[in-house]
Formats: sequence, C-alpha cells, structure tokens
Amino acid sequence: MGFKDTLASIYDKQYKKLIVLSFLILLASIGFLVHSKLTTGEFVEKGVSLKGGLTLTIPTEQADIPGIQANLDSRFPKADITVRSITEAAEIKALIVESSDVEEAALIQALRTQGFPMETGEYSVEIMGSSLGQSFFKQTIIAVIVAFIFMGMVVFIAFRSLLPSLFVILAAGSDIIGALAVIGLLGIKLSTAGIAAILMIIGYSVDTNILLTTKVLKRKEGTILDRTFSGMRTGVLMSLTSFSATMIAFIFTQSDVIKQIMLIISIGLLFDIIYTWLQNAGILRWYLERKQGGGANRG
Repeated sequence: MGFKDTLASIYDKQYKKLIVLSFLILLASIGFLVHSKLTTGEFVEKGVSLKGGLTLTIPTEQADIPGIQANLDSRFPKADITVRSITEAAEIKALIVESSDVEEAALIQALRTQGFPMETGEYSVEIMGSSLGQSFFKQTIIAVIVAFIFMGMVVFIAFRSLLPSLFVILAAGSDIIGALAVIGLLGIKLSTAGIAAILMIIGYSVDTNILLTTKVLKRKEGTILDRTFSGMRTGVLMSLTSFSATMIAFIFTQSDVIKQIMLIISIGLLFDIIYTWLQNAGILRWYLERKQGGGANRG
C-alpha cells in the first residue's frame, strides 16, 4: 500500500474526529477573542489607522528603535505608542512614531530630548481623529459582512443547495476567526493593511472551498473519498504555493505594511488548509452520506 492509499485509509476512518478537531480549534480561537474583548475591550488591538491618533515621520539615517520605544513608553505609560523605521536597501531612511492618547506637543518634546531636532519642516505629521478612525473601522466591518453575504449568494447560485453554501461560509468565517486569534496572540496591531489582508483571506478560502465543493458535488465519477482527495491534491498545493510566496515576501520586504499583509495572509492560508480539508470536506462527506442513506464510499 502506497503513501497515498495509507493517507486515504486513515482519513476514511478518522474524518469525523478530524471534523471535531477543526471545531475545537475554532472554539479555542473564539475563546481567545472573547477573553481579549472582556479584558481589553477589543477583540484585536487596533493600530492608529483604525482607532485614531497621530503619526510622525522623521527623516533620519540612524535610530535606536528599541531605545526610543522604551523611553516613550516610560514617559507616556498610558499611551499607545509604536516606533518603527522605514528602510531602503537595509538602511534606515526615516523614523515613524505612531501614537494615540498623547498630545502632539508632548510627543515632539519627548523626541527632542532624544536628539531629534523636531523643527518645522524637519518632520511631517498626520492626524487621524478617533471618530474618523472608529468610523472607518465600522465601515470595514460592514464591507466584510457584505462580502460574506454576496459570497453566500454566489455559492448558492452555483450549487443550488443551501447547506453546502453555508459550509463554505462557515469555512471562510473560521479562517478569519483563526487568523484574528493568532494576530491577537502575537500582539500585532491591526491596521488598514490588515483589513485588506483579511479580505484577501476570504478570497483564498472561497477559492479552495469552491474547488472542493465542485469536485464532490458536481463530479459523479469515483467515490466521495476519491473526489475529495482529487480536490485536495490541487487545493493543498495551491495553498502551500501561496504560503511559500507570502512568507518569502514577508522575510525579504522592507515595508512594515507589506509585512503585516503577508503575515496575516500566511496565517490565513494555514487555517484554510484546516477548515477546507478537515472541516468542510468532512462535513460535506457526512452530509452526502446522510442524503444518500449511508455508505462511506458511495458516489
């Protein structure tokens, strides 16, 4: 018996346990997000672009990022401050200080004490009002909800069946919940770039889940297990190829914005493998077997 046959045999016998495992991972992710909401007031910590604040950009070729961060944190213990750099060819070109709950004048004075001239024309400042940031965040949530609604409509039209359409939506929602939980666990502040990455995760998830659903529901040759593994070979290869590309981009890019996008997409792709090929594939098989009156390998 070859590796493929062995893997198929294990999956054939254990697919219900794998469904349970996928839901346990989902419940753990939901539990983490709920705990975060109860303790911090937010499911995921938001960056300045989503909750409001000010961003200072200071041209400089040398900067002790950890030292500046530690100094500002000690001066403004109640403020949310992030210090990062803009690099080009591995050389620092500018310093970016993002902050909320701190006055612009106080922040500028603190940076002066660390050797930055901070005179007019020596830096740029961008201010995002808290109401504007909150409004933008609410609009992005609405955009995600609308994306799910239209996604469900398209899937329903394609397959003319309600439950498989709901399974696809469940898998995509599980991907996003898992990705948000890991973002929170890693302490990443979600920005507008992160929202863009989450929307991209929805696209990746729908792609692989429609591939699975098409293989299992539309094709009639072979058994349910055969059709599932046929889709799995293509789908997992797609996900792993995309994961490799996003991780390479994450490692080698110098942009913090692109780094966040690539990291979130990479996390989402890993969850997509779990929720497409363990959760959705198992649920689809269970659904078809009940619909057909039983039989693990009925076509």
